[in-house]
Amino acid sequence: MPVRYGLVIDLTRCVACDACTMACRQVKATSPGILLAKVLKYELGRYPRSRLGYLPILCNNCDNPPCVAVCPRRAAQKLDNGIVVIDQERCIGCQACVVACPYGARSGFRSIEAYFPGHQTPFESRRASKHPAGKVQKCDFCLDRVLEGRPPACVEACPTEARVFGDLNDPDSPAGRLAAESEAFCLRPELGTGPAVFYLR
Repeated sequence: MPVRYGLVIDLTRCVACDACTMACRQVKATSPGILLAKVLKYELGRYPRSRLGYLPILCNNCDNPPCVAVCPRRAAQKLDNGIVVIDQERCIGCQACVVACPYGARSGFRSIEAYFPGHQTPFESRRASKHPAGKVQKCDFCLDRVLEGRPPACVEACPTEARVFGDLNDPDSPAGRLAAESEAFCLRPELGTGPAVFYLR
């Protein structure tokens, strides 16, 4: 059975520290306002017994990605390992994929903005070529790291080890085992997109 990379996030371990968000920003050197990984915070219950809930959000790298189906230039592609990528040379920035994604996991990148106006750090300069203006960006599970045998940056940075990455098709892998648990769920399963991101209640 071919490899299908995926991510399992244990919500009982997530403390909404945003280490995953910051690690993604650091590795991808995204422009201000572009978040490829984020943690939504919401209120559960009613006062005085209310509490905060956390939901990490990123591209689900779906098995049946609607973003790939709507792309007029075939810039959005699903690789053999299950990861969905964007060919920046083909992308024309029409943002059809942004609209098609039911998870709000894609960002239209309109212009390069520096974190410090009038100054671009060496790190930003090195990464600028990977983020051309007018294109679309998304999480690709840090594909370059995965091909080197390393986990995605968000997984490596998580201090509570709430994120487990691996081959979902391998029942003996930690990710495959966790994704098969009865408590595991994905977002909006009724859409039939087949997300590769699972959550543990």
